[in-house]
Amino acid sequence: MPDESSLRERLIDVGVDLVLTEGSASVGLREIARRAGVSHGAPRRYFPTHHALLSAVARRGFEDLGARFEAAAAGTTTPRGELEALARVYVGYALERRGMFELMWRHDLLDSTPQPSDQPRLRESTLPLFGHITELVARCRSERAATQRTDGPDEAAPPPAVAAAALWSNLHGIAQLWAWGSLQLALGAPQLGDDPGDDQRDPLITAVLDAHLGPVTS
Repeated sequence: MPDESSLRERLIDVGVDLVLTEGSASVGLREIARRAGVSHGAPRRYFPTHHALLSAVARRGFEDLGARFEAAAAGTTTPRGELEALARVYVGYALERRGMFELMWRHDLLDSTPQPSDQPRLRESTLPLFGHITELVARCRSERAATQRTDGPDEAAPPPAVAAAALWSNLHGIAQLWAWGSLQLALGAPQLGDDPGDDQRDPLITAVLDAHLGPVTS
């Protein structure tokens, strides 16, 4: 019989599979118990609420996305280059792991209340990702100011956190509208089922970065 920690991880594994194949609406304590081959009450030992269960599944998504961000950033040398790499990963992840992506940002469904000592709150998995993007935005501004030999940051520009949130919102919009086929229709690109891939999406990502950070200058 598996120990307590391995059973908990097995239940999360089943939840992840459900989210990826059937969407977050399919993830329930009873269905996970059935698929894991345990009693209906077993998941309650680890996940007292549905929110807690969904949060554990979503945390797996953030761990996966964070690892992809780290791998993508490894080959970059500038904050702008890193942001561009992260943006591509973000949109790509959204399209590859649709159900997980939709769950990860549904904080109306997720639980950030304190967990047992070995299980951090969901916010401890999510906020560092946004904090890193905010830091990169601030560094991009500093480097741009130095290149243009200005006295300092543009006082009319929004704070880095606001700019990062707006940039994130734009990327999220690209991911959602592309998944729905709306951007393909608007841009005259091939429709769903004939995905042209990054060649069509990369110009959109570049436009978003240019809008919030300014265009790259030689």
